[in-house]
Amino acid sequence: MKSSKTIMGVTLAVLLLQANANVGAQQGPSFEGKTIRIVVGFTSGGFYDRWSRLLARHVPKYLPGNPEMVVQNMPGAGGMIAANHIYSVAKPDGQSIAMLSYGLYLDQLVGRKEVQYDVRKLNWIGSPEKSEVLMYMRSDAPYKTIEDIRKASTPPKCGSTGTAGTDYILARLLEETLGAKIDTVLGYPGGSEIDLAVEKGEVQCRGLTAAPYFGREPFISWRKKNFVNVLIYGGLKRDPRIPETPTIYEIFDKENTPEESRRVADVILRGGDFGRPWVMPSETPPEIVKTMRAAYAKAMADRSLLEEAKKGKLEVEYVPGEELQTLAEKMINQPPGVVTRVKKLLGQK
Repeated sequence: MKSSKTIMGVTLAVLLLQANANVGAQQGPSFEGKTIRIVVGFTSGGFYDRWSRLLARHVPKYLPGNPEMVVQNMPGAGGMIAANHIYSVAKPDGQSIAMLSYGLYLDQLVGRKEVQYDVRKLNWIGSPEKSEVLMYMRSDAPYKTIEDIRKASTPPKCGSTGTAGTDYILARLLEETLGAKIDTVLGYPGGSEIDLAVEKGEVQCRGLTAAPYFGREPFISWRKKNFVNVLIYGGLKRDPRIPETPTIYEIFDKENTPEESRRVADVILRGGDFGRPWVMPSETPPEIVKTMRAAYAKAMADRSLLEEAKKGKLEVEYVPGEELQTLAEKMINQPPGVVTRVKKLLGQK
């Protein structure tokens, strides 16, 4: 028969093992007392900025330790400065996130020397929406259709944030596939600055995603005053809010555009499925990435977030981080012929 000391010793050992097991089960990333910085690659006021600030108010509720999230605007080069920062400078400690331009994979695809990131190695957290593109033009400009631009002796001037921006990419796509030449004015820090330049008459047009065009000023007032027209829409089907505006695919059908050009257009336009994504540095520990993705998904289903989004005219179409990770691989792993055409389109040799 075992002594009471032996029994007590065995019991104590079992209790210690159970306690250690419980601690291990509870272990995981905790953000208690920490501040998570969200770097937005554009100026304040635009939809990238607005979405990040909305998410920053709700995601922390679903993170262990309820950390604080703060937004830092880091505009420049169509979002490339922010992308280089999150990839090469930010610490992979779970306290750095970036909201990037959906078009940044294109700069990597064509091999721009300024690119210091690899979108396949970034940790994609999620996106609150998908983004179709469109191009608006001042109504008093002599360009009422894409055909007018093709025939014009003087091309319209469109503003752009940089070579990774929607505005620049759409302009080059129209030029390459439809022969609609556009004079792109680079260097604006954000979309709001381009819109102001349109009002002042510095430029006449801009390419952008559809969500801000239908969801914020100055576009709400502009549409009421017929200050601008939408010349082309990048979706597969027409948008019922602008039923008179043709899709680029309709024009391709009308012009009998070659299949290779259509494929190039699809690589560029379907990248809009990235939307307005959050990413974390490539070396961020997997358990932190998993925790952040789960918190992001819960926040995107949060009734109060959805109500705020509706009031702010922010369209919601949640894209999980895992889906974005797969999309990043797909967009970079293109056939050589397509890459060559995209390089030509974006002015890379």
